Parts: sequence; C-alpha cells; structure tokens
Amino acid sequence: MRVLLLFIFIAMISACTPPQRDCERFHTGTFQYTAVIDGVEETTVFRRTANLEISQFQGRTDSASVRWINPCEYIVTTLNPGSPGEEKPIHMKILSTTDNSYTFEYKLVGESQASRGTAIKTD
Repeated sequence: MRVLLLFIFIAMISACTPPQRDCERFHTGTFQYTAVIDGVEETTVFRRTANLEISQFQGRTDSASVRWINPCEYIVTTLNPGSPGEEKPIHMKILSTTDNSYTFEYKLVGESQASRGTAIKTD
C-alpha cells in the first residue's frame, strides 16, 4: 500500500512540471507560422532581430518594432500600419518551446481575448 501511495505521489508531482521554456533561443531568427484564415491555410514567414521583425504574408512585406518585456514576452508594433486595425500593438507570450519551435499566445494590447499558435524556427 505504501508503495502504491508513493507511486501516486510521484506521478502527481511529475504531472505538475511546467512546460519547457527556453525563450532566449527564439529571440532572433527566421520563423514560419501557419494558420487557417477563412478556411484557407495561410503561412507567414518572418525574420526577427533583437528589435525588428519583418514578415511576409500573402505577398505583402510588413515591418514591426519588437520590445521584449521579459525573456518570454514581447510587444510587436507595426511600423507602417496600412489600416486602423494594424495600429494597435500585439502582446506576444511564449508558452512553451521545443528544439525548433515555440507555442505562443497573442492578443491586442488591452484586450482580453487571446489566440494561440506555433512558430517553427527555420534557420
């Protein structure tokens, strides 16, 4: 009985282990993010330096400033917004990492509704 209780206790502790987050590895580089938009799978490719992100989506290139809040969170602000909807900064939070990808949550600054995605590091 003691062995069973010990096994259950160890299993409970290991189940509570937080996800791996080696965020610094993903501060810079080239990444690919795929999402379904209006039923169509769309891919964005972006290159991020310490303070700039350049993305290519549907044949359009955009640039944004990057300001890191902490090792796993940053704010992206479009430098030349093409519409009022692009003027608001986006809060990005890395939730977990693997060897070549990270899962993130993003939302407009000041909003409560967030979405999730996974970016794959390609370089």
